[in-house]
Amino acid sequence: MQTLLNLLAAIALLVWGTHIVRTGVLRVYGANLRQVLRRSVGNRGTSFIAGVGVTGLLQSSTATALLASSFVSQGMITTAAALAVMLGADVGTALMVQFFSLNLAWLAPLLIVAGVVVYLSKKNERAGQLGKIVLGLGVMILALQMVAAATAPLTQASGVRVLFAQLSGDLLLDVLIGALLVVVSYSSLAVVLLVATLSATHVVPIEVALPIVLGANLGSGLLALLTTWKADAIARRVPLGNFLFKAGGVAAAVLALPLITPYLMQLQDDPQQLVVQFHLLFNIVLAVVFIQFTERFASIAERWLPATRQIDAVGQPKYLDPVALDTPALALSNAAREAIRLADTVHEMLIGLLTVLKTNDLPLVEALRRKDDEVDRLYSAIKRYLAQVSREALEANEARRWTEIIQFTINLEHIGDIIERLLLDIAQRKIQHKLSFSAAGMNEISDLHVRLAANLQLAVAVFLNGDLKSAQQLIAEKVAFRELELRYADRHLHRLFENTQQSVETSSLHLDLLSDFKRINSLICSVSYPILESAGVLAKTRVMGEQPSLFNTKGPAANQAP
Repeated sequence: MQTLLNLLAAIALLVWGTHIVRTGVLRVYGANLRQVLRRSVGNRGTSFIAGVGVTGLLQSSTATALLASSFVSQGMITTAAALAVMLGADVGTALMVQFFSLNLAWLAPLLIVAGVVVYLSKKNERAGQLGKIVLGLGVMILALQMVAAATAPLTQASGVRVLFAQLSGDLLLDVLIGALLVVVSYSSLAVVLLVATLSATHVVPIEVALPIVLGANLGSGLLALLTTWKADAIARRVPLGNFLFKAGGVAAAVLALPLITPYLMQLQDDPQQLVVQFHLLFNIVLAVVFIQFTERFASIAERWLPATRQIDAVGQPKYLDPVALDTPALALSNAAREAIRLADTVHEMLIGLLTVLKTNDLPLVEALRRKDDEVDRLYSAIKRYLAQVSREALEANEARRWTEIIQFTINLEHIGDIIERLLLDIAQRKIQHKLSFSAAGMNEISDLHVRLAANLQLAVAVFLNGDLKSAQQLIAEKVAFRELELRYADRHLHRLFENTQQSVETSSLHLDLLSDFKRINSLICSVSYPILESAGVLAKTRVMGEQPSLFNTKGPAANQAP
C-alpha cells in the first residue's frame, strides 16, 4: 500500500512540476509567446517551427492549442495556420519528453535549491518568476526519480505482473488507458514520461507501453477538445482539426504496430529510450504527413463547426480572452479594453438622457433603459473575468491595476443604474404629465450635463493613461461641478419664491436631477484618487485649517499638519 501511495505521490509531483513550469513561463513570457505565434503564421513552415518553440517552453501542447484557438476566435490567424502550429506543438512536446528522459539526477537538487532561493527572495519581481520556472523543472526531474524508485518494488510483485500481462495484446484497451491517463492528469508529457520510466523498470512491457503512448497522443487531442468544449464554434475548430490528425495517425499506427514492434526492439534495446523515441517518431511522421493537408482539415472543421455568434454581439464581452488568464498582464489589458466598451455604453446613455429631457421621447427612454441591461452584462462579465486572475501571481503594480479596473467598472455600473432610475422618473413625473422645465432651468441642466459628458471622457483618458496632470484636472472639475450645482440649486429656489409655474411643477424632479448629476460626477472623478494617492498628492481631509485643497502638488510632506 505504501509503495502505491509513493507512486501516486510521485506522479502527482510530476504533473505539478509541469504546471509550475507552464504557469511560470506564461507569467513571464506569455505576451512574447503570443506575439511569436501571431507573427509566425505566414506559411506552414514558420507556423510549425513556432509551435515547436512555444510548446517546448510551455511543456504543454494543450496550452498551445488554447492560445491558437484564441487567435482563431479573434480572427488574428486562420484555422489552417493554427493547425500547422499544433503539428509543431506535438513535436515540441515529444522533444521535451526526450530531454527529460536523460539522466538528469545530478541537476534536480541544483535546480530546486536555486529556484526556491530566487523565488522566495524576489517573489514579486520578474527574477522570482524565473526562479519559479527553474523550481518547476527541478521538481519534474525529481518526480521522475521518485517514480523510478517507487516502481522498483512493483517489479517484484507477482500481482502487478499479472495485471499488466492482462493488458498485453489488447491494443485498443491500451490506447484507451493512455488517453484516459492524459485526461485525468492534464498532461501527455507526464504520462509518456511515466510510461517510459515504468518500461525501464520492466513493470510495463514494450507491447503495452507503445499503445499507451499512442493513447497519450490521442488523449492530448481529446483534452484540448474538452478544455474548449464551452467555447464558441470558431475557437473549437483548432482542437477538432488537431484531434482528427491524431485520430488518423493513431488508427494507422495501431494497424502497423504488431508488424513494426519487433523491428523497433531490435533497433533500440533500452525500453525507456524506445518509448520516448517512438513518441517522437510518431509525432514527426504525423507532422510530415498532415502538414500538407492543413487547409483541407481546416475546411472540414469549419464545415462541422460553423460560426454561430456575432463578433460584436450587443452587451456581450469582446476582449475577455480566457486563454490570457494565465498571463496576468494580458488579462488586465483585456479587462481594461472591455471596461472602455462599458464606458462607451454609459456615455451613450448619458447623452441620450439629455435628449429625453428636451424631447420627452418615450421610445428613447425604453431604448436607453435596455442599454442599462447591456451595462450590467458587461460589468458582470468583467467582474467574473478578473475574479479568475490569481491575485497571488500579480506584481504590486498589477495588483493596483486590478483594483483600479474593478473600481472603475463598479462606478460605471452605478452610473448606469442612476441614469436608468432618472429615465424612469422623467417618464413618470414629466413626460406622462406633459410638464416642461423653465428655460433657465433647462439651460442649467444642459450646462451640468455637458460638463458630465466631458468629465466622463476625461475620466476614461485618466483610466487609460494614468496621467497625474489629467487626474488633478479631473478633481478640479469635481470641485467646480459641486460649486456650480449648489449655485444652480439656489437659483431654482429663487424661481420658486417668484412662483414661476414651470419651476413649481418640476421642482422635485429638477432638484433630484441636480443631486444625481453631482453623484454621477463624483463616481466619474473617483478614478483619479488612486493616481493622486500613488503620487503622494492626495489630501487626507478637506477640513478647514488641516488641508486647504483636495490635492497638494508639493508632495506628501505638505499634507502634514503643522
